[in-house]
Amino acid sequence: MIGIVDGHHHIWRQADLAWLSGPMQPRIFGPYEAIRRDYPIREYLDDLAGSGVLRSVYVQTNWPNDRFEDEAAWVQQTANEHGWPHALVAYADFGVDDVRPQLDRLARYPLVRGARMQLHWHENPLYRFAVRPDLCADPAIRRNISRLADYGWSFDLQVFAPQMAEAAQLAEACPKVTFVLQHAGMLEDLSPQGRAAWRGGMAHLARCPNVVTKLSGLGTFIHRNDAAHIAAVLEDTVAIFGAERCLFGSNFPIEKLWTSYRDLVDAYRTATARLRPEQRDAIFAGTAKRVYRLGP
Repeated sequence: MIGIVDGHHHIWRQADLAWLSGPMQPRIFGPYEAIRRDYPIREYLDDLAGSGVLRSVYVQTNWPNDRFEDEAAWVQQTANEHGWPHALVAYADFGVDDVRPQLDRLARYPLVRGARMQLHWHENPLYRFAVRPDLCADPAIRRNISRLADYGWSFDLQVFAPQMAEAAQLAEACPKVTFVLQHAGMLEDLSPQGRAAWRGGMAHLARCPNVVTKLSGLGTFIHRNDAAHIAAVLEDTVAIFGAERCLFGSNFPIEKLWTSYRDLVDAYRTATARLRPEQRDAIFAGTAKRVYRLGP
Protein backbone atom coordinates (compact mmCIF):
# COMPACT_ATOMS: atom_id res chain seq x y z
CA MET A 1 0.00 0.00 0.00
CA ILE A 2 1.22 3.49 -0.82
CA GLY A 3 2.23 5.52 2.20
CA ILE A 4 0.02 8.59 1.91
CA VAL A 5 1.03 12.01 3.15
CA ASP A 6 -2.01 14.08 4.11
CA GLY A 7 -1.10 17.33 2.49
CA HIS A 8 -3.88 19.49 3.88
CA HIS A 9 -5.62 19.11 7.20
CA HIS A 10 -6.90 21.29 9.96
CA ILE A 11 -7.15 20.76 13.70
CA TRP A 12 -9.32 23.39 15.29
CA ARG A 13 -9.76 24.73 18.78
CA GLN A 14 -13.15 26.36 18.96
CA ALA A 15 -12.09 29.25 21.20
CA ASP A 16 -9.38 30.26 18.75
CA LEU A 17 -11.48 30.86 15.63
CA ALA A 18 -13.87 33.80 15.56
CA TRP A 19 -16.15 32.16 13.00
CA LEU A 20 -16.70 29.20 15.30
CA SER A 21 -18.22 31.44 17.94
CA GLY A 22 -21.09 33.86 17.69
CA PRO A 23 -23.72 33.79 14.92
CA MET A 24 -23.50 31.17 12.19
CA GLN A 25 -22.07 32.79 9.05
CA PRO A 26 -22.38 31.48 5.48
CA ARG A 27 -19.28 29.66 4.26
CA ILE A 28 -17.94 28.52 0.91
CA PHE A 29 -18.50 24.86 1.86
CA GLY A 30 -22.11 25.28 3.00
CA PRO A 31 -23.72 24.67 6.42
CA TYR A 32 -21.15 23.54 8.97
CA GLU A 33 -23.05 22.99 12.21
CA ALA A 34 -21.71 19.44 12.47
CA ILE A 35 -18.10 20.64 12.73
CA ARG A 36 -18.66 23.89 14.61
CA ARG A 37 -16.76 22.57 17.58
CA ASP A 38 -13.32 21.46 18.68
CA TYR A 39 -11.51 19.06 16.34
CA PRO A 40 -8.73 17.69 18.54
CA ILE A 41 -5.78 15.66 17.37
CA ARG A 42 -7.18 12.45 18.85
CA GLU A 43 -10.32 12.73 16.73
CA TYR A 44 -8.22 13.43 13.65
CA LEU A 45 -6.10 10.34 14.28
CA ASP A 46 -9.24 8.26 14.79
CA ASP A 47 -10.62 9.60 11.51
CA LEU A 48 -7.58 8.59 9.49
CA ALA A 49 -7.09 5.19 11.17
CA GLY A 50 -6.74 2.46 8.56
CA SER A 51 -6.45 4.94 5.68
CA GLY A 52 -2.73 4.41 5.13
CA VAL A 53 -1.81 8.00 6.02
CA LEU A 54 1.63 8.12 7.60
CA ARG A 55 2.27 11.86 7.93
CA SER A 56 0.31 15.07 7.85
CA VAL A 57 0.71 18.78 7.25
CA TYR A 58 -1.29 21.36 9.18
CA VAL A 59 -2.39 24.38 7.15
CA GLN A 60 -3.34 27.57 9.00
CA THR A 61 -7.00 27.92 9.91
CA ASN A 62 -7.53 31.67 10.15
CA TRP A 63 -7.08 32.39 13.81
CA PRO A 64 -7.24 36.16 14.44
CA ASN A 65 -4.39 37.62 12.39
CA ASP A 66 -2.59 39.07 15.40
CA ARG A 67 -2.46 35.56 16.92
CA PHE A 68 -0.60 33.93 14.04
CA GLU A 69 2.28 32.96 16.30
CA ASP A 70 -0.09 31.53 18.93
CA GLU A 71 -1.42 29.14 16.29
CA ALA A 72 2.07 28.05 15.32
CA ALA A 73 3.04 27.56 18.96
CA TRP A 74 -0.06 25.46 19.62
CA VAL A 75 0.54 23.25 16.59
CA GLN A 76 4.17 22.77 17.59
CA GLN A 77 3.12 21.83 21.13
CA THR A 78 0.54 19.38 19.77
CA ALA A 79 3.19 17.74 17.61
CA ASN A 80 5.64 17.59 20.51
CA GLU A 81 3.04 15.81 22.63
CA HIS A 82 1.43 13.51 20.04
CA GLY A 83 3.90 13.17 17.16
CA TRP A 84 1.32 14.67 14.74
CA PRO A 85 1.25 16.74 12.60
CA HIS A 86 4.65 16.60 10.91
CA ALA A 87 4.81 20.03 9.28
CA LEU A 88 3.05 23.38 9.49
CA VAL A 89 2.01 25.98 6.94
CA ALA A 90 1.54 29.09 9.09
CA TYR A 91 -0.20 32.39 8.49
CA ALA A 92 1.59 35.65 7.82
CA ASP A 93 0.25 38.98 6.57
CA PHE A 94 2.09 39.56 3.30
CA GLY A 95 0.32 42.86 2.73
CA VAL A 96 2.46 44.73 5.27
CA ASP A 97 5.51 46.74 4.30
CA ASP A 98 7.94 44.08 5.57
CA VAL A 99 6.81 40.59 6.53
CA ARG A 100 10.19 39.50 7.86
CA PRO A 101 9.49 40.30 11.54
CA GLN A 102 6.50 37.91 11.34
CA LEU A 103 8.57 35.25 9.58
CA ASP A 104 11.31 35.60 12.18
CA ARG A 105 8.77 34.86 14.90
CA LEU A 106 7.49 31.82 13.01
CA ALA A 107 11.05 30.57 12.50
CA ARG A 108 11.15 29.70 16.20
CA TYR A 109 8.97 26.66 15.46
CA PRO A 110 10.72 23.72 13.76
CA LEU A 111 7.54 22.45 12.12
CA VAL A 112 7.10 25.52 9.89
CA ARG A 113 7.66 24.72 6.23
CA GLY A 114 5.70 27.49 4.57
CA ALA A 115 3.07 30.20 4.86
CA ARG A 116 -0.35 30.98 3.52
CA MET A 117 -2.35 34.14 3.06
CA GLN A 118 -5.55 33.40 1.16
CA LEU A 119 -5.81 35.53 -1.96
CA HIS A 120 -8.96 34.11 -3.54
CA TRP A 121 -11.65 36.55 -4.63
CA HIS A 122 -14.90 35.81 -6.43
CA GLU A 123 -17.82 37.80 -7.78
CA ASN A 124 -20.04 35.65 -5.56
CA PRO A 125 -19.61 37.11 -2.03
CA LEU A 126 -20.11 33.63 -0.55
CA TYR A 127 -16.91 32.48 -2.28
CA ARG A 128 -14.95 35.65 -1.60
CA PHE A 129 -12.11 35.86 0.92
CA ALA A 130 -9.61 38.49 -0.20
CA VAL A 131 -10.46 42.18 -0.06
CA ARG A 132 -9.93 42.58 -3.81
CA PRO A 133 -9.22 40.31 -6.80
CA ASP A 134 -5.76 41.59 -7.78
CA LEU A 135 -3.69 40.94 -4.66
CA CYS A 136 -1.36 38.68 -6.64
CA ALA A 137 -0.20 41.82 -8.46
CA ASP A 138 0.25 43.88 -5.32
CA PRO A 139 3.91 45.02 -5.10
CA ALA A 140 4.12 44.56 -1.33
CA ILE A 141 2.69 41.04 -1.49
CA ARG A 142 5.07 40.08 -4.28
CA ARG A 143 8.03 41.54 -2.43
CA ASN A 144 7.13 39.80 0.81
CA ILE A 145 6.40 36.40 -0.72
CA SER A 146 9.79 36.52 -2.44
CA ARG A 147 11.34 36.79 1.03
CA LEU A 148 10.16 33.28 1.87
CA ALA A 149 13.13 32.04 -0.17
CA ASP A 150 15.47 33.31 2.55
CA TYR A 151 13.74 30.96 5.00
CA GLY A 152 13.47 28.01 2.63
CA TRP A 153 9.68 28.11 2.91
CA SER A 154 6.90 27.59 0.39
CA PHE A 155 3.74 29.65 -0.19
CA ASP A 156 0.32 28.01 -0.28
CA LEU A 157 -1.51 29.81 -3.09
CA GLN A 158 -5.30 29.97 -3.13
CA VAL A 159 -6.96 31.59 -6.16
CA PHE A 160 -9.83 31.08 -8.58
CA ALA A 161 -9.43 30.62 -12.33
CA PRO A 162 -9.85 34.34 -13.27
CA GLN A 163 -6.94 35.17 -10.93
CA MET A 164 -4.55 32.55 -12.30
CA ALA A 165 -2.84 34.75 -14.91
CA GLU A 166 -1.75 37.23 -12.24
CA ALA A 167 -0.93 34.32 -9.91
CA ALA A 168 1.43 32.98 -12.59
CA GLN A 169 3.08 36.40 -12.78
CA LEU A 170 3.48 36.28 -9.00
CA ALA A 171 5.17 32.88 -9.24
CA GLU A 172 7.43 34.15 -12.01
CA ALA A 173 8.39 37.12 -9.84
CA CYS A 174 9.41 34.77 -7.00
CA PRO A 175 11.32 32.00 -8.81
CA LYS A 176 13.08 30.76 -5.66
CA VAL A 177 9.80 30.14 -3.82
CA THR A 178 7.72 26.99 -4.31
CA PHE A 179 4.01 27.75 -4.69
CA VAL A 180 1.48 25.11 -3.65
CA LEU A 181 -1.80 25.75 -5.49
CA GLN A 182 -4.66 24.91 -3.14
CA HIS A 183 -7.58 22.68 -4.06
CA ALA A 184 -6.39 22.12 -7.64
CA GLY A 185 -7.33 25.68 -8.52
CA MET A 186 -10.77 25.69 -6.88
CA LEU A 187 -12.92 24.64 -9.85
CA GLU A 188 -16.34 26.04 -8.96
CA ASP A 189 -17.93 26.59 -12.38
CA LEU A 190 -18.65 23.10 -13.74
CA SER A 191 -20.10 24.33 -17.03
CA PRO A 192 -18.10 23.59 -20.21
CA GLN A 193 -17.05 27.24 -20.30
CA GLY A 194 -16.06 27.20 -16.64
CA ARG A 195 -14.02 24.04 -17.02
CA ALA A 196 -12.28 25.46 -20.09
CA ALA A 197 -11.36 28.66 -18.24
CA TRP A 198 -10.04 26.62 -15.31
CA ARG A 199 -7.94 24.40 -17.60
CA GLY A 200 -6.51 27.47 -19.30
CA GLY A 201 -5.58 29.07 -16.01
CA MET A 202 -4.08 25.83 -14.72
CA ALA A 203 -1.96 25.53 -17.87
CA HIS A 204 -0.75 29.09 -17.34
CA LEU A 205 0.34 28.26 -13.79
CA ALA A 206 1.88 24.94 -14.83
CA ARG A 207 4.29 26.80 -17.10
CA CYS A 208 5.91 28.10 -13.90
CA PRO A 209 8.26 25.32 -12.75
CA ASN A 210 8.02 26.50 -9.13
CA VAL A 211 4.26 25.77 -8.90
CA VAL A 212 2.85 22.46 -7.69
CA THR A 213 -0.80 21.74 -6.97
CA LYS A 214 -2.71 20.12 -4.16
CA LEU A 215 -5.51 17.69 -5.02
CA SER A 216 -7.69 18.65 -2.08
CA GLY A 217 -11.04 20.20 -1.21
CA LEU A 218 -12.75 18.80 -4.31
CA GLY A 219 -16.04 18.49 -2.44
CA THR A 220 -16.04 22.17 -1.51
CA PHE A 221 -18.48 23.37 -4.16
CA ILE A 222 -20.55 20.21 -4.64
CA HIS A 223 -20.81 19.27 -0.94
CA ARG A 224 -20.26 15.55 -1.44
CA ASN A 225 -17.55 12.97 -1.99
CA ASP A 226 -18.05 12.32 -5.70
CA ALA A 227 -15.58 9.79 -7.10
CA ALA A 228 -16.37 10.74 -10.71
CA HIS A 229 -15.80 14.43 -10.02
CA ILE A 230 -12.53 13.70 -8.22
CA ALA A 231 -11.39 11.51 -11.11
CA ALA A 232 -12.20 14.19 -13.70
CA VAL A 233 -10.37 16.97 -11.83
CA LEU A 234 -7.45 14.69 -11.04
CA GLU A 235 -7.12 13.50 -14.65
CA ASP A 236 -7.04 17.06 -16.01
CA THR A 237 -4.68 18.27 -13.28
CA VAL A 238 -2.20 15.44 -13.76
CA ALA A 239 -2.29 15.97 -17.53
CA ILE A 240 -1.48 19.67 -17.04
CA PHE A 241 1.05 19.55 -14.20
CA GLY A 242 2.36 15.99 -14.27
CA ALA A 243 1.97 13.68 -11.29
CA GLU A 244 5.35 14.73 -9.91
CA ARG A 245 3.87 18.19 -9.26
CA CYS A 246 0.63 16.98 -7.65
CA LEU A 247 -0.06 15.99 -4.04
CA PHE A 248 -3.06 14.62 -2.19
CA GLY A 249 -4.73 16.57 0.61
CA SER A 250 -7.73 15.64 2.74
CA ASN A 251 -9.02 19.12 3.69
CA PHE A 252 -10.34 17.56 6.89
CA PRO A 253 -12.45 18.30 8.84
CA ILE A 254 -14.29 20.27 6.12
CA GLU A 255 -14.79 17.13 4.04
CA LYS A 256 -16.06 15.42 7.18
CA LEU A 257 -19.30 17.30 6.56
CA TRP A 258 -20.15 14.82 3.80
CA THR A 259 -17.79 11.85 3.96
CA SER A 260 -15.50 9.75 6.10
CA TYR A 261 -11.74 9.88 5.80
CA ARG A 262 -11.56 6.30 4.57
CA ASP A 263 -14.18 6.92 1.87
CA LEU A 264 -12.37 10.08 0.76
CA VAL A 265 -9.04 8.26 0.42
CA ASP A 266 -10.76 5.39 -1.39
CA ALA A 267 -12.22 7.84 -3.92
CA TYR A 268 -8.72 9.18 -4.64
CA ARG A 269 -7.32 5.66 -4.89
CA THR A 270 -10.02 4.82 -7.42
CA ALA A 271 -9.29 8.02 -9.35
CA THR A 272 -5.60 7.15 -9.58
CA ALA A 273 -6.03 3.44 -10.34
CA ARG A 274 -5.08 3.85 -14.02
CA LEU A 275 -1.93 5.81 -13.31
CA ARG A 276 1.50 4.22 -13.23
CA PRO A 277 2.82 3.22 -9.78
CA GLU A 278 5.40 6.00 -9.80
CA GLN A 279 2.67 8.55 -10.56
CA ARG A 280 0.53 7.31 -7.67
CA ASP A 281 3.54 7.40 -5.38
CA ALA A 282 4.22 11.03 -6.34
CA ILE A 283 0.63 12.10 -5.65
CA PHE A 284 0.24 10.23 -2.38
CA ALA A 285 3.73 10.69 -0.97
CA GLY A 286 6.66 11.93 -3.03
CA THR A 287 5.56 15.46 -3.94
CA ALA A 288 4.44 16.37 -0.42
CA LYS A 289 7.61 14.90 1.08
CA ARG A 290 9.71 17.01 -1.25
CA VAL A 291 7.77 20.26 -0.96
CA TYR A 292 7.21 20.16 2.80
CA ARG A 293 10.53 18.41 3.58
CA LEU A 294 8.99 15.48 5.43
CA GLY A 295 11.97 13.17 5.26
CA PRO A 296 12.38 9.80 3.52
